[in-house]
Amino acid sequence: MKVNLNRNIRSDFEGYSHLIRLYQLAKASDANEINFSFENTSWFEANLSAVLGAIIELLEDEGKSVSISSIKPIIRDVLIRNGFLGRFGDISNSNANQTIVSYKKFNPVADEAFMDYIKTELLSKPDFPKHSPRLGKKINESIFELYENARTHGRCKQIHTCGQYYPNKKPKLLDITIVDMGKTIKANVNDFLNQNLTGAEAIEWALEYGNTTKTGNISGGLGLDIIQEFIKLNNGKIQIISSDGYWEFRRGKTNKMLFEDSFPGTIANLEFNLDDRSVYQLTEEISLDEIF
Repeated sequence: MKVNLNRNIRSDFEGYSHLIRLYQLAKASDANEINFSFENTSWFEANLSAVLGAIIELLEDEGKSVSISSIKPIIRDVLIRNGFLGRFGDISNSNANQTIVSYKKFNPVADEAFMDYIKTELLSKPDFPKHSPRLGKKINESIFELYENARTHGRCKQIHTCGQYYPNKKPKLLDITIVDMGKTIKANVNDFLNQNLTGAEAIEWALEYGNTTKTGNISGGLGLDIIQEFIKLNNGKIQIISSDGYWEFRRGKTNKMLFEDSFPGTIANLEFNLDDRSVYQLTEEISLDEIF
């Protein structure tokens, strides 16, 4: 079965909706061989490699053979250098530059490897907004909560991550996307509350500070309070996609929407404004001398 990707695939509601639809079409097909064709695609945001990689893994787990074809050279070059096409035999002979954030798959128990990835691929980028070491540690821990959430609730085989630096956009942007194909936020929250919330409502509930479906003496929520505050000040963006739910925080505004199809896992995309020249630190690090 041949599945054609759209002309432009971006990290927005339409882009995620399209990828989810492709998955549902491939899953429903009786064909054992699925070919994702890029012949009509002129733009594919590289951080979405994490989403496509997770979809491919799930289809393979369902017994289907997946291939990719007809990738235009400019897209193919990026997907080789970030390591995504390595699974299909395309290996880069050149070193990835600063615009590349590697595509990686992590076992849910690979805590240190994931935290090192975030530190190396995100926080250590030369253009990443200046911040204190303590805040950097907190940001790392906050992003790790997404990983921890996937391990605790998602029960997935692999966690897929990828990102991309966009130096030619105004402002310059850095996206990092984390995907797990385990139990959805909607299923977790509704099972816990014994309610029938939509995917978007469930995501919003899970993002509220203090809300959790974890049991026992364990802190909860998606753990995004620190990173959400940082992105708010940074004029960045957070997107959470799970089941039929789409939740976005951008430029101080929250947007909730529902997909026609359902995504069998959770996508978290964090976007940072790299033109931000502010220097950030935790509130408790600010001295009276700095205030006056």
